[in-house]
Amino acid sequence: MNEEIKIKSSYIRLCTTVLILLFIIVAAVELYAHKRNDESVKLYRIEINRVENELKAHSDEAGFYIDVTQYETILSVHGLDEIDQYDMFASNDHYVIREINGRLFRIDYKVDLSEEHKAFLKMTHVIMLIMIVTVVFFLAFIYLSIIRTFETISDYPYKLAKGNLTVPLKENRNRYFGNFLWGLDMLRENLEDERRKNLELQKEKNVFIMSLSHDMKTPISAIKLYATALKKGLYKDPDKIADTAVKIGENADEIEKYVSGIISASGDDFLDLRVNNSDFYLSSVIEEIRKYYTDKLENIGTHLTIEDYSDVMLVGDPERVIEVIQNILENAIKYGDGDRIDISFNDEEGARLITVSNSGSTISDKEIPHIFESFYRGSNIKNRQGSGLGLYICKKLLGQMGGEIFAEQADGTFSVTVVLNRR
Repeated sequence: MNEEIKIKSSYIRLCTTVLILLFIIVAAVELYAHKRNDESVKLYRIEINRVENELKAHSDEAGFYIDVTQYETILSVHGLDEIDQYDMFASNDHYVIREINGRLFRIDYKVDLSEEHKAFLKMTHVIMLIMIVTVVFFLAFIYLSIIRTFETISDYPYKLAKGNLTVPLKENRNRYFGNFLWGLDMLRENLEDERRKNLELQKEKNVFIMSLSHDMKTPISAIKLYATALKKGLYKDPDKIADTAVKIGENADEIEKYVSGIISASGDDFLDLRVNNSDFYLSSVIEEIRKYYTDKLENIGTHLTIEDYSDVMLVGDPERVIEVIQNILENAIKYGDGDRIDISFNDEEGARLITVSNSGSTISDKEIPHIFESFYRGSNIKNRQGSGLGLYICKKLLGQMGGEIFAEQADGTFSVTVVLNRR
C-alpha cells in the first residue's frame, strides 16, 4: 500500500509540473499575441505621421500623389479640393483631418491589423487547445495503462517472496503488461504447485522415515540379541554359533536393503525434471543460444564460434534442450580459460550431435566418467561456486527425451556432446 501511495504521489507531482509548464507556455504565447496587437495598434499613428511628413515635403509639387501601398495601415489620402466638402467628413473608415501648408487632407486608416491578428490569435488558440488536450490525454493514458496497472502489481513479487500464493492476479488485457502479468500469475501457480508437491513429498518422507525406523528396529534388535548371546558365550555348539552368524548376516542384509532404498529415493526424487516432448527445429534452439551468448561472451572477451549447420527437425522438449546447452555453456565459461568456445554439429545414425567445446581443459581423464553423477564436482573447481548438479540434470533430461550426453577431451580442449534423435 505504501508503494502504491509513493507511485501515485510521484505521478501527481509529475503531472502538476507538466501542467504548470504547459500553462507557462500558453501564458507566454498569449503575452506575445497581445504585444503584437499593441504594436499593430501603435503602427497606424506612426504611419499617419509619416504621411504628414511626406505631404509637407511635397506640398509644393502639383499633382503629387502618395502611394498608400507602402503603408500597412493607411487606406487613402484625399485633399479637400479632390472631394466634396461633405464627403470630407463622411467615411466608413477611421480617418483624421490634417492641415498641411494651408490645405486640408483626410487620411483614412485602419486601427490595427485586425484580420492578421485575429487569424494569428485563432491559430494560436487552436494550437494551444490541441496541445493541452493532447498532454492531458497522454497523462491520463499513462496513468490508466501503466501507472494504475503497476500500482496493482507493485507489491505482488513481495507477496510471492513472503509465500502468499493463494491470491491470483486478475486477468488483464493490458497491451504493455499483459504478458508480464500472465507470467507473474504462472510463476505464482508454479510456486504454489511446487510448495504443494514439497509438502506432499515431506509428508511421504516423514511417513517413510517412521516406517523405516519401525522396520529397522526388528533386525537391529535381533543383531544386538545375537551379539549379546555370543559375547556371554551362551552358545557352545559350533553349529549353533554358525547359525547365529548366518542370522546376523541376514538381518544386516535386511538393514542394507533399507539403506539402499533411502539412497535410491534420495537420488531420484529430489529433482522434478519433467519434459514435454514434441517435434521442433534445431534452428529454434541454436538461434536462441546465439542471441543470448554472442553478446555475453563478447563482453568477457571469449570468442564464440557456431558452425554452419543444416536445419533439421528433432524430437524432444525445445525449452529443456536450451536449458541443457545453457548448462554446458555455463560450465565452459566457468571452467575454461576464456579464450574460445565452439559449437559444432554432426549426424550419426538418425541423430543430430551438438558439441560444445572450450579451450583450457583442466579436468583429469579419470574424472570424466563421474561428471554426470549427482553432486560430483571435479578437482578443477577451485573456489568456483556450484552444486555439482548441472551435468547430472542434463543427463536426466536428455534421457527422458531419448537422447544421450557424453564428454571427452583432447589437446587441451574439453568437449560435451548432446545427442538428439531426428524426426
